[in-house]
Amino acid sequence: MRQQRIGIIMHGVTGRMGMNQHLIRSVLAIRDQGGLALKDGSYLVPDVIIVGRNADKIEALAKTHNVQRWTTDLDAALANPDDTIFFDAASTQLRPELLKKAIDAGKHVYSEKPVSEGLAEAVDIARYAKEKGVKNGIVHDKLDLPGLLKLKRLRDSGFFGRMLSVKGEFGYWVFEGDFLPAQRPSWNYRSEDGGGIISDMLCHWRYVLDNVVAPVKSVSCLGATHIPARWDEQGKEYTATADDAAYASFLLEGDIVAHINSSWCTRVRRDDLVTFQIDGTHGSAVAGLHKCYSQHRVNTPKPVWNPDEPQPLDLFGGWEEVPDNTVYDNGFKVQWEQFLRHVVEDAPFSYTLAEGAKGVQLAEAGYQSWRERRWIDLEDLGL
Repeated sequence: MRQQRIGIIMHGVTGRMGMNQHLIRSVLAIRDQGGLALKDGSYLVPDVIIVGRNADKIEALAKTHNVQRWTTDLDAALANPDDTIFFDAASTQLRPELLKKAIDAGKHVYSEKPVSEGLAEAVDIARYAKEKGVKNGIVHDKLDLPGLLKLKRLRDSGFFGRMLSVKGEFGYWVFEGDFLPAQRPSWNYRSEDGGGIISDMLCHWRYVLDNVVAPVKSVSCLGATHIPARWDEQGKEYTATADDAAYASFLLEGDIVAHINSSWCTRVRRDDLVTFQIDGTHGSAVAGLHKCYSQHRVNTPKPVWNPDEPQPLDLFGGWEEVPDNTVYDNGFKVQWEQFLRHVVEDAPFSYTLAEGAKGVQLAEAGYQSWRERRWIDLEDLGL
């Protein structure tokens, strides 16, 4: 089996998402399976160097997962011509500067989202990458979730007929940190540190709606900070200054109406931590992370409103589960494989930093809508 090496600089992978999804379950998983099969019959094997500020954490992570190279010196890592890809999963506030530095070093760049805190920076870095001719990508993990792949399959088959509306529910109760430790880092709830659920989640809803349903044309959003005080990782109380819930409506091409609730302040009584329901003239479907259930017009019950009696219909009974019909790999790993093929084989790759800028655009429009209490139309970014 012929192998070829590709050097990848991974920055910010001591955090939960960067470590679990990108380092362990994606890049190292590709390495440990013997590499990524390429068209020429060879296998592309990632050779990773992990970079972070805390030497003890980085060294321990490297030893645990058999990563031979680690450093606290990002400039030295970027100066190595044998490493061709730079990945960032650290602070959103620093991301545009880090990506620019990597682009200046001649690296192809792949980034977590959001790509920046503001639209102007997001547009600038997308244009800069294009001008410099480096290949670039933004994480779009939810598109490769089995549940959403099944929704898209239904759309592409014409199952829905004319699509009418989308209902999305996302979130769960994040403990404040006094009663039980919080499941998310404290910076998520401080706007001065880049926190806020509108910034965090509307960038996801942009690519989900654009690609699974139809392109987003405008947004109306109401944010809230429902929990005013939380406790940090050291058990110290702090004031929550960022939005922890967002209630957003979107108008999509084709006059499709979407509404998505995003909240760290809700207790879950639904099939999954995120669910999307698409209703159409010929059928409806609801998907979570993995499962998807559909109901065609011929299977639709005919309920009658009667508040004086318990509901006689089994409203779950008329839904059929959409079968897997294929083997689904980890969505993050799938996208890493797509980006690696893009870099090495020039395979098509649509989810560039320009798409990342669209996500920031929607989040920024969401905040503007909340401030001004009105609908905001999305302009073409010209990217």
